[in-house]
Amino acid sequence: MNWYIEVLKKYTEFSGRSRRKEYWYFVLFNFIVSIVLIGVDSMVGTLNSEGGYGVFSTIYSIAVLLPTIGVGIRRLHDIGRTGWWLLIGLLPLIGFIVLIIFFVKDSQPGENQYGPNPKGA
Repeated sequence: MNWYIEVLKKYTEFSGRSRRKEYWYFVLFNFIVSIVLIGVDSMVGTLNSEGGYGVFSTIYSIAVLLPTIGVGIRRLHDIGRTGWWLLIGLLPLIGFIVLIIFFVKDSQPGENQYGPNPKGA
């Protein structure tokens, strides 16, 4: 939970580096909150069954858009890539696969052009 809160605190920070742990815990908690909010939307009756979105889940998605982009860019910085690589996700299927591969890679050891290694090693 601390990793999730930490990402939210750095919601407009697009420089620096983020560890795999920080990125994936944020993704996990983001997924859990989204599922819960879809359930809430369903119970309240605000869920659009055709689109699969509701009022609460849409507001949450908009609220975490910048933190999601920020942690994605910092994660790419951690492996020595520019944040512009995040745009490859716009390519259907192939972009998603490339980003998954990038996000599971280990940190670049030592300091790189984006800052010191967040692992402290």
